[in-house]
Amino acid sequence: MTFTQWLIFILIIQVVHGLGTWKLYVKAGRQAWEAFIPVYNAVILMKIINRPWWWVILLFFPIVNLIMLPVVWVETARSFGKNQIADTALAVITLGFYNYYLNYVADVSYVENRDLHPKTSSGDWVSSILFAIVAATIVHTYFIQPFTIPSSSLEKSLLVGDFLFVSKFHYGARVPMSTVAAPMVHDTIPLLNKKSYLFNDKLEENKTSLKNKFQLPYMRLPGFESIERNDIVVFNQPADTLLRMDRFNPDRNYYKPIDKKTNLVKRCVGVPGDSLEVRDGYVYINGEKNALPDRAKLQFAYDITLKGNVNTFERLIAILNRYDITDAPQALANGTIVVQATEDAASKLKNHPNIASVARRITPKNTDQNLFPRVPQYPWNYDNFGPIYIPKEGETIELNMEVLPLYKRLLSEYERNEVVTRGNQILINGEAVTSYTFKQDYYWMMGDNRDNSVDSRAWGYVPFDHVVGKPVFIWMSWDGIKNPRWARWFTTVGGSGKPVSYLIPFLVLLAVGYGYNKWRKKKKAA
Repeated sequence: MTFTQWLIFILIIQVVHGLGTWKLYVKAGRQAWEAFIPVYNAVILMKIINRPWWWVILLFFPIVNLIMLPVVWVETARSFGKNQIADTALAVITLGFYNYYLNYVADVSYVENRDLHPKTSSGDWVSSILFAIVAATIVHTYFIQPFTIPSSSLEKSLLVGDFLFVSKFHYGARVPMSTVAAPMVHDTIPLLNKKSYLFNDKLEENKTSLKNKFQLPYMRLPGFESIERNDIVVFNQPADTLLRMDRFNPDRNYYKPIDKKTNLVKRCVGVPGDSLEVRDGYVYINGEKNALPDRAKLQFAYDITLKGNVNTFERLIAILNRYDITDAPQALANGTIVVQATEDAASKLKNHPNIASVARRITPKNTDQNLFPRVPQYPWNYDNFGPIYIPKEGETIELNMEVLPLYKRLLSEYERNEVVTRGNQILINGEAVTSYTFKQDYYWMMGDNRDNSVDSRAWGYVPFDHVVGKPVFIWMSWDGIKNPRWARWFTTVGGSGKPVSYLIPFLVLLAVGYGYNKWRKKKKAA
């Protein structure tokens, strides 16, 4: 839905609310017209139900308002003496239209200064759980989101089994676009294996008027920093279908809203305005080799030829682990294996008595691996890719048939244009064009584990509206189910030098806080 459509929808809701409550407003000592004025009517309603004014703000938070609206419906009924379980059920089941019965049919009186405390322990429990969910949803959506590392694409910097806190406010929190969804759940509801949001994901992509029903337009709160080159970023995978997360399908017919696409974490190696090229696995920006932070450790694929007494898999793993090579090796014929390793580890591994040779795998230029943009004129591969320009908001490029494959998906899906060609002519929204000005910034995301990462080389640019946030903290880390990596607990994601764990200071601070709280309660009781 567009902003105009949402505005009309909200105005209709205000009329529905006014028609269903204006007599109740009068019985509470207010004026009938106050029930019809947007926002103001909500402020007055909070006074009527004897609840704080800031509840009005919660009513305008997507997802949070799905919890708050039923609460307000129930509280309205209780403010006019309807306290029974049946009244509560009717208020919720009828989606608030129970107020029409109270307004026009029932003989009710306003209960001023009613007791707001739950009458039973179960009621108190439900109330506490409800507002805990509201608070957690606000924090999760606009401030900090927990995230688990799903793959080894950033191995050595971030490991599979790391649990992160991702900041939403560094780059500006994105307002949820899927308005009817379960709180604090991403794509699928756990255990139930059902979609967590209301959306028709089987429609063709060009049927935007239907697929965007109940969808808010993209909005983002102001952030206090921009994405910088080499930042680690969490984002929604632009080409996500989720039918198979490990396969890219450029002609997909399984649509997902932006905020419900799969969350990924990669390193931003190219920012808007950069000219990027990959040469033998190394990234070059504007012709110069990209200098990575000291914590970043690039890994590449190496062919390892064994010799001597390496007769068990356990023996092989022990040799590799000695050189900090932790990825499981892939076996090939003639006593050769493939591993992912840093250059330093591979260089040292050559000196082991059971290693005959170590050779890095590099795919030559003009060897097509069917990567972005997936056309014969750009035969790029993981090791040799580009050069390619990364679009910047407000920048204008020359548009012709040669470069169109690089930008066609961007122009149609991310910039919301209709793009067609007639011979050598390019038409955007029905008009012939020879240039185009970009509407938003784009980024190039890649993994440090260069030959074991599905990233921008596979699916292209990442628009800013797909950016989720910035990982700032590893609060827990496990190697498997039973092996905690204590040295990684409570470490920062950014910074230089070896990561330092703040677990002990955190536990001390937690113990001091707990002790102070116990002392304060005892003092208050005395």
